[in-house]
Amino acid sequence: MKTKTKKNLLAAGILLIAFILFTVLLRLVDVRAAGPAEAPVGFAGFNGFVFGLSGGEHLFWYDLTDWIGVVAILAAAGFAVLGLCQLISRKSFKKVDSDLYILACFYIVVAAAYVFFELCIINTRPVLLGETPEASYPSSHTMIVLAIFSTAIMQVCSRVHSRALRTVLILICAVLMGVTLVGRLLSGVHWATDIIGGLLLSASLVLFYRSAVSAFEIE
Repeated sequence: MKTKTKKNLLAAGILLIAFILFTVLLRLVDVRAAGPAEAPVGFAGFNGFVFGLSGGEHLFWYDLTDWIGVVAILAAAGFAVLGLCQLISRKSFKKVDSDLYILACFYIVVAAAYVFFELCIINTRPVLLGETPEASYPSSHTMIVLAIFSTAIMQVCSRVHSRALRTVLILICAVLMGVTLVGRLLSGVHWATDIIGGLLLSASLVLFYRSAVSAFEIE
C-alpha cells in the first residue's frame, strides 16, 4: 500500500472516530431540553449561545443553501452521465474509468448515511419547519454538499486540462462549500453541533474516497 494511501486512510479513520466520539458526547454532555419540541439537546449551553448569536431563523440563508444542495445533486448527476456516456461509447463496463465506479460507491455511502441519520434521530431542529420536529444531526445538507463538491474538485483536477477552467471550477466549488457551512449556521435551522458533525463526517468520507482512488493509482 502506498504511503499516500496509508496517510489518507489514517486521517479518514481519525476523523471518523472523532465524529463517533463527538456524537456520543452529544448524548452525554450538558443535555437539556431545548427547541420547540423541548427535546434533549447535548452541549445545550454552547448550542444555545450560538443560536442566540444567529438571531433565530433566517429563510434567506435556508433557501440559498437549499439551492446549493440542488446544484450539488446536479453535479453528482453530471458525473453519473459521464460514466453512462463512457459506457455507451466504449461499449464495455470494464472500460469505464475506475474512479467513476469509486465515485458511485461514494455517493451510495453518503446517501446511506443520510438515510441512517434521518431514521436514527440524535437531535431535532431548533425551529419548526413543518408541523413536527425534524432530525437535525448531523446536518445532512452540509454533509452532502461538502462531500459532493470536495470529490468534484478531485475529479476536476484529474479531468480538466485547461488551467484557467480548472481554477474557476475549483473556486466555484470552494465558494459553494463555504457559503453552505456559514449559511446553514446563519439560517438558524441547525444547532452548531449539527454543522460540526456534518463537517466531520463528510471530511472522513471524502478521505476514504481519496484513499480508494489512490489505492487504485487513479490520481
